[in-house]
Amino acid sequence: MGTSAMAQDNMRIALVVKALGIGFFEAAAKGAEEAAAELGNVEVIYTGPTDTTAEGQIEVINSLIAQGVDAIAISANDTDALVPSLKKAMQRGITVISWDSGVAEEGRQMHLNPSSNALIGNMIIKLAADNLPDGGQVAVLSASATATNQNIWIEEMNKVMGDYPGIEVVATVYGDDLADKSYREAQGLMQSYPDLKAIIAPTSVGIVAAAQAVADAGKAGEINVTGLGLPSEMAGAIESGASKSFAIWNPIDLGYSATMIAYNLAKGDVTAEPGATIPMGRMGDVTLDDTTSGAMADPFVYDSSNIDEFKSIF
Repeated sequence: MGTSAMAQDNMRIALVVKALGIGFFEAAAKGAEEAAAELGNVEVIYTGPTDTTAEGQIEVINSLIAQGVDAIAISANDTDALVPSLKKAMQRGITVISWDSGVAEEGRQMHLNPSSNALIGNMIIKLAADNLPDGGQVAVLSASATATNQNIWIEEMNKVMGDYPGIEVVATVYGDDLADKSYREAQGLMQSYPDLKAIIAPTSVGIVAAAQAVADAGKAGEINVTGLGLPSEMAGAIESGASKSFAIWNPIDLGYSATMIAYNLAKGDVTAEPGATIPMGRMGDVTLDDTTSGAMADPFVYDSSNIDEFKSIF
């Protein structure tokens, strides 16, 4: 069963996110719609499960296969668990790419990293270390234990710890990208480590929850919450002093780029293979490595000097 865009007026591209109701992914959907408007013959189907589970995404994927969409662009909740369903999609002629959080190579045609994993790993520890000239204890509040992207970034962070003498990572905990659980995990970190100086959350849900926990505990300015977050959601934390700085790529650009890539692959203009260069519209081109992965852009740091400029955008 082919699903070539040539067989229908509009190409249908499904943007599958980790879970609905998360600001980062809603911003990515805006970028996807921008790409669709620019291309003119694309319908974006924005979808995902209600919670961050592989099982929920598998149900979504199976539904999209039944609908016969042209392309699936997915931010994965699990590297390996989605592979059988996505292989089935590709066998049905559906273009499959992963973005943001990757799928194992056999389950997709290419993966779009929002940035270089090494640059992100260095950035998240640097954001903490820059405000700790005398060193100190830091902890990591990640998403789920199986989240592909967070695990890679933490691994890359650990590789460069020697560049930040005096910084000690005392714990890594998981909030499952749930605000209430992330809040409780941050409370637990503060209770378990009374000398804690920073919480690093490489997830837009966790960083907001941790900043709120720090502010509620009266420790804004004492414990710095940093990592990856959205300006619109972190403006209050910057203002309160619970966060001195954080970083993120523009999720609007990420959704836009993923849609452009999916379109070009589904149309057959390019092939996802090592060394290939794939157009991303206004974002330029992405060049694929030996794992058919590529990086969109470097992360950008937000702090009190620029937060007002971006907080109304995403």
